[in-house]
Amino acid sequence: MSGPLDMRVVNLHKRFVRNAVLRGISLEFPKGQITVVMGPSGCGKSVLLKHLVGLLRPDRGEVWCGSTRIDNLPERELGIVRRQIGFLFQQSALFDSLTVRENIAFPLREHGMKLQRLIDDKVMHVLALVGLADTADQMPSELSGGQRKRIALARAVVLEPRIVLYDEPTTGLDPIRAEIINQLILKLSDALGITSIVVTHDLVSAFRIADRMVLLHEGKVVLEGTPAEFRETTNPLVGRFLRGEVSAEELAQIHKSSDDHRTGTTRTP
Repeated sequence: MSGPLDMRVVNLHKRFVRNAVLRGISLEFPKGQITVVMGPSGCGKSVLLKHLVGLLRPDRGEVWCGSTRIDNLPERELGIVRRQIGFLFQQSALFDSLTVRENIAFPLREHGMKLQRLIDDKVMHVLALVGLADTADQMPSELSGGQRKRIALARAVVLEPRIVLYDEPTTGLDPIRAEIINQLILKLSDALGITSIVVTHDLVSAFRIADRMVLLHEGKVVLEGTPAEFRETTNPLVGRFLRGEVSAEELAQIHKSSDDHRTGTTRTP
């Protein structure tokens, strides 16, 4: 892969009790590009994101941010790296008791900014970026779901991170509001030069925004490449995922579970 890299993972393994979630994943996330990570539920997408921001540590493997290996950093040094990474949570995670302005100012204050005029300038700047400057003094409960997502996105970029991680950014939104989020991701990537890593089930959104796409399945990388390469692939697993088709093995398991239930063979552990 040519060009400088903002993040990469090397041979990443993670197990929870008996469940191996990541099974030797190696990926590169090129600087300034939008990489979309897709896959069925439980394939390790969100677990991968949590490793990138240091919320989880791998059982084996390495996580790099630029030239710094971060998976083995002590918490204090990891905090310095995290300042370069914005995170948009799936449920927005706004503080209900704070106004929009106070929500966005929160990370600035947490990182030691004290001058109120500078804080206000930065808050209004990112609110303007997401098109919601007139909501500064409203409470999150007064906003629609799409507006809350945009406010959370403003908060994620107020520290001017190099990298933004998006966990299911369009989940729960109607197609119009989802497209607004898509356009904001593109806008921020272009205007701020942000490296974006987007986990999503939304195929429309994925093909709309991606420079690169990755498909995970059972903790492994099945395919990575451009949207055009995904459309043209002959890999049957990728084809079924893009068409939303259930495999014969999955159908057999569904029928077996249904038969077990009807015959009373399902046991409570």
